[in-house]
Amino acid sequence: MQIYTHWTDIPDEAKGCSAAIGNFDGVHRGHRHVIDLARAHGPLGIVTFEPHPREFFAPGAPPFRLMNAESKANRLAKLGVERLFQLPFNADLAAKTPEQFAREILVEGLGLKHVVVGADFCFGAKRAGTVEELKCFGAQMGFEVTVAELLKTGSGVSSSSAIRAALAEGDPRRAQEMLGHWHRIEGKVNHGDKRGRDLGFPTANMSIDGLHAPKFGVYAVLVDVLTGPHKGHYQGAASLGVKPTFGANLPCLETFIFDFKGDLYDEHLSIAFVDYLRPELVFTGLDPLIEQMNADCDQAREILGALE
Repeated sequence: MQIYTHWTDIPDEAKGCSAAIGNFDGVHRGHRHVIDLARAHGPLGIVTFEPHPREFFAPGAPPFRLMNAESKANRLAKLGVERLFQLPFNADLAAKTPEQFAREILVEGLGLKHVVVGADFCFGAKRAGTVEELKCFGAQMGFEVTVAELLKTGSGVSSSSAIRAALAEGDPRRAQEMLGHWHRIEGKVNHGDKRGRDLGFPTANMSIDGLHAPKFGVYAVLVDVLTGPHKGHYQGAASLGVKPTFGANLPCLETFIFDFKGDLYDEHLSIAFVDYLRPELVFTGLDPLIEQMNADCDQAREILGALE
């Protein structure tokens, strides 16, 4: 997959594609419906924005993203996207009128021949542009427009906000139904305080900075080690939260990988949330904590074994 982080000086060979346009946070079933419609008119491209417009307009708001830019690119590559136009969302782009967005970016910049958007798509300054206007611009400027209807699942309309709500309630299975895949947190393994190792449960510690936090607690998880000599698929139990027993207050994700020996510091992991086991608890000593961790791992093994 070719990634472009601008809309100017795009090489001629990258132009002429059929592109789905949107933020695609989570790359859920509804997003894939839009992408598949664009695929039918290939070569397949994606137009998205970085940072997310909500981050640009409200930089101090609580984190809401389901995935960072790297995770999104990885997921889109798996879907066969050939060209990812990851446009910088800044004051210049935010100020463009709907007509300027269509002409300067979609036509003159990216040279798109076909665009696909969701039925609720808005564009241009103050989100003034509608899908009907986009169709008119397409007719005037020489690109085709397909509008995808909102996709519904057994859990309702697949939307990033509904997925965030499911995760906040500790229901990763409901989120999975809307996503079409397990919700994952991806990132680099950081050095921690090594308490888990001393307790007999060494963990891979990862930051969740900038991401929407699922409900704090302990989860059964699937683990993909993406880099390094231990690349592969594993199972485990993960604690997401602030470690109340030890007085910590900075949220992080700590994953104990079953039957694993090795060093994962600075490697990249992808942690898939399968089931919520319990909330965070405060323990009066190490013995009850270890007893509970053993019980958590037994429960997680049973749940993950049933997936197979």
